[in-house]
Amino acid sequence: MKKTLYLPMLLFPLFLGAQQNMNDAQYQAIESKVIAWRHDFHQHPELGNREFKTAEKIAAHLRNLGLEVQTGVAHTGVVGVLKGEQPGKVVALRADIDALPVTERNDLAFRSEVTSEFLGEKVGVMHACGHDTHTAILMGVAELLSQNRDKIKGTVKFIFQPSEEGPPPGEEGGALLMVKEGVLKNPDVDAIFGLHINSQTPVGVLRYKSGGAMAAAQEFTINVKGKQSHGSQPWSGVDPILISAKIIDGLQTIISRETDLTNEAAVITVGKIKSGVRFNIIPEDAEMLGTIRTLDYGMKELINRRMMEMVPAIAKAYGGEATISIKDATDITYNNPALVEQMLPTLQRVAGAENVKNSKAITGAEDFSYFQREVPGFFFFLGGMTPGTAESFPHHTPDFMIDDAGMLLGVKAITELTLDYLTAGN
Repeated sequence: MKKTLYLPMLLFPLFLGAQQNMNDAQYQAIESKVIAWRHDFHQHPELGNREFKTAEKIAAHLRNLGLEVQTGVAHTGVVGVLKGEQPGKVVALRADIDALPVTERNDLAFRSEVTSEFLGEKVGVMHACGHDTHTAILMGVAELLSQNRDKIKGTVKFIFQPSEEGPPPGEEGGALLMVKEGVLKNPDVDAIFGLHINSQTPVGVLRYKSGGAMAAAQEFTINVKGKQSHGSQPWSGVDPILISAKIIDGLQTIISRETDLTNEAAVITVGKIKSGVRFNIIPEDAEMLGTIRTLDYGMKELINRRMMEMVPAIAKAYGGEATISIKDATDITYNNPALVEQMLPTLQRVAGAENVKNSKAITGAEDFSYFQREVPGFFFFLGGMTPGTAESFPHHTPDFMIDDAGMLLGVKAITELTLDYLTAGN
């Protein structure tokens, strides 16, 4: 269950008008390193649960900084612990480290040429979601904080998480496995911060939302059983393709006619359907795969229940049978309102109040949500688009690109959030 964080109201404006914990010279000195690390990770991406070389580089860096380092967490994750010179609370900082099975298509000097195997196929591998920037940013934060232990009133736990995009079939992984293995324990974490760079938000801008910020993602599988027959004699069989079409249509009525979309957005998408082998044969069965996105726990429960009721009922109405299974992929990315209110002045100080935007929730998903389910967390977006760009390419595409100039603000934001949180908590 999510923990609610209660803080005295007088703490919230504590940092308004305050000076940065680090001076600009310290931040400027780390920027070139962060960019170089990012280029290296981008040029040598690795898929989820296979981030072996990435993990080695991270662990070596943290050891050189004098941190306590644990490797092999959730297969390939790395955790570093930095103890300040003064006692206090424990704050966790998370970066995801995995890449995607996408073939890069641009003219960057550090473009990925890596290929690998995914689901039995040879694929290109690319940091098409910006995890390379997250990793480099957190390495920069670790270096700055390790050089300023006297400013740390408590402990900082650096979590470099593998497989955010989901583990390979048949494997566990990601934030859920890290939590299961106790990454938020020993020392016990009081709060966690994370960011995600965004290719369609201008450099210098931060976006956030209190409460439900990103959707819970679920995967569903529907298997339809019909009766095979000749395509010229449909009356002698039961058509699973027709039944599948009726099911798809019915599922959309759950969203359009049964879900209160004035509360939050919700989505049901069928992304794959497989059936049949020949143009003139009505097949015996069909399989559909899809995703559900919800931003409210009550709506999630309603949609799941109605899907479980509707799918077999529609199939039966047309003479067939159907089963459905639903599996959680991520929870709702829920930004603890009290933590957001406490730390918002820090972001406004770092980026300028006019550059910190309160945004609407999105139906994209993040497994950072599994950390937030255990401890109060704050997850926000960092601008990575060159201002004035005519066209910016979305995440998970071959043309995805990030402006290196956006990363320094990420370093500043996470560093200042960490120190301000630990100062306020003591």
